[in-house]
Amino acid sequence: MSEFSDFLKHKQAYVAIGEFQPGRFAEARQLYEQAVSTYGPRCKGAYLLQEPGSDRGIAVIFWDDISDMSEHQDKIYQKAMQEISALFVKPPEVKIYEVCSEIGLIPEMLAAASR
Repeated sequence: MSEFSDFLKHKQAYVAIGEFQPGRFAEARQLYEQAVSTYGPRCKGAYLLQEPGSDRGIAVIFWDDISDMSEHQDKIYQKAMQEISALFVKPPEVKIYEVCSEIGLIPEMLAAASR
C-alpha cells in the first residue's frame, strides 16, 4: 500500500518571480547557481528563466517534498541568498506549487537528476 501512496504523491515546485536592478541579472544568475549547487539529490531540478531584454526572471526548483529545501541551507547557500536579496528591485513573489503533470523532457531530466 505504501508504494501506491508514494505513486500518488506529487513533486512540489518552489517558484520565485522577481526583477533585479538594471544590469544585475548576470550577477544574480551566478549567485543562484552557487545557491542551487549546494542542494543534494533530493532536489529534482532547478531552472532560472529570464524574460528577454529585461532583468525580470523566474526561478523554479523542484522537490519531492518542499521541506527538503530547508535542509540544504548551508553557509554557501545563505551567503549567496543574502547577496542575491540585495539585487532585487523589490522582494520576489514566492509560491509553492504542486506538479500535476510532467510531459516531455522534464520527466527525463528529473529522472537523470535523481540517479
